[in-house]
Amino acid sequence: MPLTVSKAELLVDGEDHLFRQAVHDALGFSARLQEIRNRLGEVIGLSGPAYSILIAIEHLGQQGEVGVSKVGEHLHLSGAFVTIEVNKLVKSGLVDKVPHHEDGRRVVLTVTGKARSLLDELAATQCPVNDTIFDGLSANQFRAFAQIIASLVGGTEEALALLRLQAEQRRRQA
Repeated sequence: MPLTVSKAELLVDGEDHLFRQAVHDALGFSARLQEIRNRLGEVIGLSGPAYSILIAIEHLGQQGEVGVSKVGEHLHLSGAFVTIEVNKLVKSGLVDKVPHHEDGRRVVLTVTGKARSLLDELAATQCPVNDTIFDGLSANQFRAFAQIIASLVGGTEEALALLRLQAEQRRRQA
């Protein structure tokens, strides 16, 4: 089988077996994390994405004003998708949306008291679940993991851009 990577840092004894296993493990981790997110959302009557957006608004709001673009950047989602989900959360009475005081094209998002109550209630389920996910990591390993995963997200965005470019080039050649 041909190598699936060429960088020496990703090869062990000239082979890409460890790389492929790491990718497969990451896919398994990601799929299970998505399922956990969906099930946590279900506990409070939300879809997984809506739950993630609600949590992001709450956490980002502790650092300052939160808009759609900030939530999208934080969760690596498109602004259009975040807007659709935020509108559902507004309709459900979980998020307040007001025009930005300087730029009327933007909005400021905050969670409502109703949402905070749901998130407080969810914590009894969420905390042991999150503890279980990362139970096998020491504090140093967790910090390293957090740095590595943040770095890899950037790499996946660049890889997607490369795939789009290659697809466009193939389309032009066809």
